[in-house]
Amino acid sequence: MSRGPKVLVYGLAVAGEATTRALLARGYQVVVADDRPTEQALAVAVELGIDLYEAPSPVKVERLVERSDLVVPSPGVPEHHPLVVSARRLGVPLRSEIDLAWEWEQARPGGPRPMLAVTGTDGKTTTTMLAAAMVDASGRRAVAAGNTEVPLVSALDLDVDVFVVECTSFRLAWAERFAPVAAAWLNLAPDHLDWHDSMNTYGAAKARIWEHQGPTQAAIGFAADPVVMGHLADAPGRRLTFALDGADYAVRDGWLSGPDGRIAEVSSMRRSLPHDVTNALAAAALVLESATSTADAIATALASFEGVAHRISFVGEAHGVAWFDDSKATTPHASVTAVAGFDHVVLLAGGRNKGLDLRAMAAHPQRMRAVVALGEAAPEVAAAFDAICPVILLEADARMDAAVAAAEAQARPGDTVLLSPGCASWDWYPTGGYAARGDDFARCVREQVLT
Repeated sequence: MSRGPKVLVYGLAVAGEATTRALLARGYQVVVADDRPTEQALAVAVELGIDLYEAPSPVKVERLVERSDLVVPSPGVPEHHPLVVSARRLGVPLRSEIDLAWEWEQARPGGPRPMLAVTGTDGKTTTTMLAAAMVDASGRRAVAAGNTEVPLVSALDLDVDVFVVECTSFRLAWAERFAPVAAAWLNLAPDHLDWHDSMNTYGAAKARIWEHQGPTQAAIGFAADPVVMGHLADAPGRRLTFALDGADYAVRDGWLSGPDGRIAEVSSMRRSLPHDVTNALAAAALVLESATSTADAIATALASFEGVAHRISFVGEAHGVAWFDDSKATTPHASVTAVAGFDHVVLLAGGRNKGLDLRAMAAHPQRMRAVVALGEAAPEVAAAFDAICPVILLEADARMDAAVAAAEAQARPGDTVLLSPGCASWDWYPTGGYAARGDDFARCVREQVLT
């Protein structure tokens, strides 16, 4: 009896485990390696009866690659990892889980189901969830997969009609066949430069969302981002754009509109900050260009969609001051986007810098009432806003309760207090990440301000 191809899966966290199970179910021979396997990973390896190599040396990694027909890196494996270096040198194909899932779906009895895709530095999750809600509102069943709680290889087994795939650059970098029927690229800004070798390779990975499309498939780009538009010019699919104005999908006379006319009134949207509108336009373009939803269903979804946790989420209002949790903003670009939605802001910013230039956070000086600088990057945040607005530099051992108290002291009626850190959360929240940071902020606001 012949056995399937030999596959090396590197990393056995959520995506790696799902990929390993899917490969085994399809008859592949699987070996797994992991630089820092958890107890859960070790238990999964035992359950599945597969070899797991713990923290292999570069020499061992090369030997494992040599014995493989295919290498599938998990999202946490960066471009400069010995695995990638060895695979490229030896000519062993690198594939991601979304790439394998797309290929397997094409062979589905009865034909493949539509896959829509979203990428960008910021806004991916919200746009993905919004597009899925638009599909659901039309009476079809959608699943948000990829960089969500559901890896795409696992989603293939679900009883759904449409896949909406959140695509990180980590997954797109190793995509050799992935060709969604409609794909939107939201924006590009510095991020993940600890994973990518440069901004050039970061942008090139994002562009792979369009690379393998055919002429009937829709490539949708943000008209206000020159880098995105530069890549869109080379996309082989049908090229469309979205933006607040001057695009195929834009706002006209107070309506979200597309090539075929009006879609929904902006005033009917549950959330309508500038980035909410552009996300809605991108999602609408995805579902209309793929014929997976209708204008009426889009309007219904927009009227009820409340957003995703920790993405400019309203916490409460007291004494004329509104408080928002945008803990997911872990880059300066994301923080700037959030600040742009408000007139007067007391900003809580800082944390663990991901090697990015935090001076970019001061792009809207006219909106800044004050800044509370927190976490490891507090001195960098303070320097970024020096001479722009008052800055409260918290002590190194301070915590969120002190940050909220400092922000409350600076805020005036009509202001917005915004936690939009522009940095990662691992300094104060080493296990819970940005969600724990946002939850802690909301708890402190409720206990210290709203009571």
